[in-house]
Amino acid sequence: MAKEIKLTREGFERLQATLNNEKARLEEATRVLQEQMEASADTEDTGLEDAKREKMNIEARIDELEDTLTRAQLIEDRGQDGKVGLGTVVVLHNEATKKDMKVQVVSAPEAGVLGGSLPRISDDSPVGLQLMGRKSGESFVVNLDNGKQVKYRVVSFD
Repeated sequence: MAKEIKLTREGFERLQATLNNEKARLEEATRVLQEQMEASADTEDTGLEDAKREKMNIEARIDELEDTLTRAQLIEDRGQDGKVGLGTVVVLHNEATKKDMKVQVVSAPEAGVLGGSLPRISDDSPVGLQLMGRKSGESFVVNLDNGKQVKYRVVSFD
Protein backbone atom coordinates (compact mmCIF):
# COMPACT_ATOMS: atom_id res chain seq x y z
CA MET A 1 0.00 0.00 0.00
CA ALA A 2 1.27 3.47 -0.87
CA LYS A 3 2.23 5.75 1.99
CA GLU A 4 -0.32 8.46 2.74
CA ILE A 5 0.70 12.10 2.53
CA LYS A 6 -0.64 14.51 5.12
CA LEU A 7 -1.81 17.83 3.71
CA THR A 8 -3.66 20.85 5.03
CA ARG A 9 -6.92 21.66 3.29
CA GLU A 10 -5.28 24.77 1.80
CA GLY A 11 -2.33 22.71 0.59
CA PHE A 12 -4.63 20.13 -0.99
CA GLU A 13 -6.50 22.91 -2.80
CA ARG A 14 -3.22 24.50 -3.98
CA LEU A 15 -2.02 21.12 -5.29
CA GLN A 16 -5.36 20.61 -7.05
CA ALA A 17 -5.09 24.07 -8.66
CA THR A 18 -1.51 23.29 -9.71
CA LEU A 19 -2.69 20.02 -11.25
CA ASN A 20 -5.40 21.85 -13.20
CA ASN A 21 -2.81 24.38 -14.39
CA GLU A 22 -0.44 21.60 -15.48
CA LYS A 23 -3.25 19.89 -17.41
CA ALA A 24 -3.89 23.17 -19.28
CA ARG A 25 -0.13 23.42 -19.97
CA LEU A 26 -0.19 19.84 -21.29
CA GLU A 27 -2.93 20.72 -23.77
CA GLU A 28 -0.84 23.64 -25.02
CA ALA A 29 2.34 21.55 -25.16
CA THR A 30 0.50 18.83 -27.11
CA ARG A 31 -0.74 21.46 -29.57
CA VAL A 32 2.78 22.88 -30.00
CA LEU A 33 4.22 19.39 -30.46
CA GLN A 34 1.62 18.60 -33.11
CA GLU A 35 2.47 21.84 -34.95
CA GLN A 36 6.20 21.05 -34.75
CA MET A 37 5.61 17.55 -36.13
CA GLU A 38 3.54 18.87 -39.03
CA ALA A 39 6.05 21.60 -39.86
CA SER A 40 9.17 19.49 -39.49
CA ALA A 41 10.56 17.59 -42.43
CA ASP A 42 13.87 17.08 -40.65
CA THR A 43 13.87 14.46 -37.88
CA GLU A 44 16.81 16.26 -36.21
CA ASP A 45 14.75 19.41 -35.61
CA THR A 46 15.65 20.77 -32.16
CA GLY A 47 12.29 22.53 -31.82
CA LEU A 48 10.56 19.19 -32.15
CA GLU A 49 12.85 17.59 -29.57
CA ASP A 50 12.31 20.52 -27.17
CA ALA A 51 8.54 20.20 -27.58
CA LYS A 52 8.70 16.45 -26.88
CA ARG A 53 10.83 17.03 -23.77
CA GLU A 54 8.50 19.76 -22.48
CA LYS A 55 5.47 17.50 -22.95
CA MET A 56 7.20 14.64 -21.12
CA ASN A 57 8.16 16.93 -18.22
CA ILE A 58 4.59 18.18 -17.85
CA GLU A 59 3.23 14.62 -17.98
CA ALA A 60 5.67 13.57 -15.25
CA ARG A 61 4.60 16.53 -13.07
CA ILE A 62 0.92 15.63 -13.60
CA ASP A 63 1.63 12.02 -12.59
CA GLU A 64 3.43 13.23 -9.45
CA LEU A 65 0.60 15.60 -8.49
CA GLU A 66 -2.09 12.97 -9.12
CA ASP A 67 -0.17 10.46 -7.01
CA THR A 68 0.19 12.96 -4.15
CA LEU A 69 -3.50 13.90 -4.25
CA THR A 70 -4.57 10.25 -4.39
CA ARG A 71 -2.57 9.47 -1.25
CA ALA A 72 -3.54 12.68 0.56
CA GLN A 73 -4.95 12.63 4.05
CA LEU A 74 -6.26 16.01 5.19
CA ILE A 75 -4.94 17.34 8.50
CA GLU A 76 -7.67 18.72 10.71
CA ASP A 77 -6.26 18.81 14.27
CA ARG A 78 -3.28 21.21 13.74
CA GLY A 79 -1.42 20.95 17.02
CA GLN A 80 -4.42 20.96 19.35
CA ASP A 81 -2.50 18.70 21.73
CA GLY A 82 -0.31 21.66 22.72
CA LYS A 83 2.56 20.61 20.48
CA VAL A 84 3.69 21.70 17.03
CA GLY A 85 2.49 19.30 14.33
CA LEU A 86 1.71 19.27 10.64
CA GLY A 87 -0.48 22.20 9.68
CA THR A 88 0.43 24.22 12.78
CA VAL A 89 1.06 27.93 12.27
CA VAL A 90 4.04 28.87 14.45
CA VAL A 91 5.65 32.15 15.48
CA LEU A 92 9.40 31.52 15.82
CA HIS A 93 11.89 33.91 17.39
CA ASN A 94 15.40 33.84 15.90
CA GLU A 95 17.69 34.42 18.90
CA ALA A 96 20.55 35.81 16.75
CA THR A 97 18.56 38.35 14.71
CA LYS A 98 15.98 39.01 17.46
CA LYS A 99 13.26 38.79 14.79
CA ASP A 100 10.04 36.81 14.79
CA MET A 101 8.69 34.94 11.79
CA LYS A 102 5.34 33.30 11.30
CA VAL A 103 5.40 30.02 9.34
CA GLN A 104 3.28 26.95 8.78
CA VAL A 105 4.70 23.45 9.21
CA VAL A 106 3.63 21.20 6.32
CA SER A 107 4.68 18.00 4.53
CA ALA A 108 7.35 18.17 1.83
CA PRO A 109 4.92 17.93 -1.14
CA GLU A 110 2.91 20.84 0.23
CA ALA A 111 5.97 22.95 1.03
CA GLY A 112 7.02 22.89 -2.61
CA VAL A 113 3.76 24.34 -3.94
CA LEU A 114 3.62 28.07 -4.60
CA GLY A 115 0.86 30.26 -3.22
CA GLY A 116 -0.69 30.79 0.14
CA SER A 117 -0.43 33.62 2.60
CA LEU A 118 2.27 32.19 4.89
CA PRO A 119 5.78 30.88 4.32
CA ARG A 120 5.83 27.11 4.75
CA ILE A 121 8.46 24.90 6.38
CA SER A 122 8.65 21.24 5.47
CA ASP A 123 8.50 18.81 8.38
CA ASP A 124 11.59 17.10 6.97
CA SER A 125 13.69 20.28 6.65
CA PRO A 126 16.34 21.02 9.33
CA VAL A 127 14.06 23.55 11.07
CA GLY A 128 10.96 21.40 10.62
CA LEU A 129 12.62 18.31 12.10
CA GLN A 130 13.63 20.23 15.22
CA LEU A 131 10.30 22.05 15.48
CA MET A 132 7.95 19.06 15.41
CA GLY A 133 6.52 18.20 18.83
CA ARG A 134 7.75 21.42 20.50
CA LYS A 135 5.61 23.40 22.92
CA SER A 136 5.21 27.15 23.19
CA GLY A 137 8.20 28.68 24.97
CA GLU A 138 10.64 25.89 24.05
CA SER A 139 13.96 26.72 22.43
CA PHE A 140 15.89 24.57 19.99
CA VAL A 141 19.05 24.69 17.90
CA VAL A 142 19.19 23.91 14.18
CA ASN A 143 22.46 22.67 12.67
CA LEU A 144 22.75 24.04 9.15
CA ASP A 145 24.59 22.37 6.26
CA ASN A 146 27.33 25.01 6.36
CA GLY A 147 28.24 24.04 9.94
CA LYS A 148 26.53 27.03 11.54
CA GLN A 149 23.85 26.81 14.18
CA VAL A 150 20.70 28.88 14.60
CA LYS A 151 18.76 29.05 17.86
CA TYR A 152 14.99 29.52 17.75
CA ARG A 153 12.31 29.85 20.40
CA VAL A 154 8.67 28.89 19.84
CA VAL A 155 6.78 32.07 20.72
CA SER A 156 3.27 30.81 20.01
CA PHE A 157 1.21 28.73 17.60
CA ASP A 158 -2.32 28.23 16.36
